[in-house]
Amino acid sequence: MKVALAYSGGLDTSVAVRLLQGRGGDVITVLLDMGQPHEEILDAEERAGKLGVYKHYTVDAKAEFIRDYVFPAIKANLQHEGCFLTPALTRPLIALKTIEIAEKESASVVAHGATKMGNDQFVYERVFKTRAPQLEVLAPIRDTGMTRKEEVEYAKKYGVLLPGGYKRPLYSVDVNVYGRAVSGGALKNFNVKPDEDIYALTTSPDKAPDVETIKIEFKGGCPTKLDGKKMDDVELIKEIGMVGGRHGIGRASVMHGRTTLKSLAIIEAPAPAILIPAHMELERLVLTNDELRFKRDIEGKLSQLVHEGLWFDPLTEDLFAFVDKTQENVTGEVSVELRKGEFRVTAKNSPYTLCKEVI
Repeated sequence: MKVALAYSGGLDTSVAVRLLQGRGGDVITVLLDMGQPHEEILDAEERAGKLGVYKHYTVDAKAEFIRDYVFPAIKANLQHEGCFLTPALTRPLIALKTIEIAEKESASVVAHGATKMGNDQFVYERVFKTRAPQLEVLAPIRDTGMTRKEEVEYAKKYGVLLPGGYKRPLYSVDVNVYGRAVSGGALKNFNVKPDEDIYALTTSPDKAPDVETIKIEFKGGCPTKLDGKKMDDVELIKEIGMVGGRHGIGRASVMHGRTTLKSLAIIEAPAPAILIPAHMELERLVLTNDELRFKRDIEGKLSQLVHEGLWFDPLTEDLFAFVDKTQENVTGEVSVELRKGEFRVTAKNSPYTLCKEVI
C-alpha cells in the first residue's frame, strides 16, 4: 500500500515512517514549509532519505497559509484562551496538502504522527475524513500507544536517527511564519518562571528599544503595507513580526485544556499581537455598534471552532462568510506605538469612517 504521511521530521513522524514501513507501506512523506527555520527543513528532508521513504515532498505553503488562513484569522480577530492561534491554523492546510499528494501518487492511505495527547489528532482526522472519505486513515503513534520513552527505544532499535540524538529536547517547539508555540519540558512546572532562553522571536522587554511608531495599511480587513511600503503577503507578516519581536511584543502563556487535564504553553506571536488589535481599532471606526457587538460574539465561536479543528465545518464557513461581509469597508491606516513590550494605537483613519466632524 502507498501511504501519504503528514511529516515534520521529529521523533513522532520519524518513528511513524518505520511503523508504516513495518506494515508493508510505501511511505510518501509530505513536509510543509510554513516559515520554520530552513535548517529544520533540510534536516527533515535528509532524515526522510535515510529512512528510505518511497518518495518525499517539501511543499512551500507559506503564501497559501497567509492568504487562506492567516488573513481570515486577522479579519475574524481569532484568539483562544487569551492567546493568538498559531499552530492551530497550520493543521488544516497540512492535512489538505497530504491529501493532495496522496491523490497525486495514487495512495490509498493517509497518516499522521499525532499522539493520543493534544488536539492535532482530531484536526488531521476531521480534514482527512471530510475532504477525502475514500482514503483510509492511520495514526501509528497514537494507535500503538507508545510513550516517548518507548518511541526513543524503538528509534534506536530500528535505526531512526534524530536531531540532537536520542536525548529528550528541553521543549516541544512549533513555529511558522505567523508565530511560535513552546510546550513541555520545564513548562510542566507551572510554579517556575520560564527561562529567557525559551524565547526566539521576541527580545526581552527590558532590553527592547525605547519607542518606535509604525503605520499599517489595511484593505478589506487584510494588511497590505507597512510604513507605506507594499510587500508580498509573506514578507509583510515576517516584517511586522520582526518589528514587534524587536520591541518584546507578543509574549503570552496559555493553559490548554485537554479533557480533564491542562498543559502550559508559551506563545510568541508578535505579528498577530500587533495586527489584530490594530485591525479591531479600524473596525471600530467603520462598523456600526450593532455590527461590532454581533461580530465579537461570532469571533468567540469561530475561535473555538478553529481551535477544535473544525476549519471546514459548515458552521465555520458560514461564520467566515459573515466576517467577510463585514470587512468590505475595513480599509485605512493605523499608527501603532511600540515601547518595551507594550503598544498602543495612536492614530487611525479610513475613507469609510462613520465618525463625522461636527461643524
